[in-house]
Amino acid sequence: MSKGDETRHAILTEATAVAAKVGLTGMTIGQLAAHTGMSKSGLYAHFASKEALQLEILRHTRERFVDQVVRPALQTPRGIARLRVLFDAWVTWSESMEEGGCLFVAASSELDDQPGPVRDALVRDERDWLEMIATVAGTAVSEGELRDDLDLEQFAYEVHALTLAHQHASRLLRDPKALDRVHRAFDSLLTHSA
Repeated sequence: MSKGDETRHAILTEATAVAAKVGLTGMTIGQLAAHTGMSKSGLYAHFASKEALQLEILRHTRERFVDQVVRPALQTPRGIARLRVLFDAWVTWSESMEEGGCLFVAASSELDDQPGPVRDALVRDERDWLEMIATVAGTAVSEGELRDDLDLEQFAYEVHALTLAHQHASRLLRDPKALDRVHRAFDSLLTHSA
């Protein structure tokens, strides 16, 4: 990795942390400059605009999500075992976020009524995530571990709903039973889907 790439990576790591706290639209180049110790012009040398920075933050977060959630699941045998690893890795991802929680969840509320390229990128990421859940559930169907007539899109919707409910219960409500509740709900969904 070149020095420029290292600097860009460090900026994106810090920008992601700032965006998780104040939102993608709430983050300013000035805030980021203060957090990184760089000048505004130095930041603009790496990112031509705030929108370009927001898009790069989403890309950077997506890459981390794939590394921490998707890849471990794909290294697991097909079927329910893979589905469980995917779900557990997402819960771990959510639990590991410090201030602000999951950037994708926060940005979904922030950008839902804000048309433009940043919202479009987030929508693509969310659709890819739903498709990943449905695909992994489909392997459990093909392995005979979930019923043949399972509506994979509905299953993905319900798993996604569980992850959003967990984020809400854990972060907003500070429910000490949030982790137990989301695992029980997932087990119940699997039982209902078998």
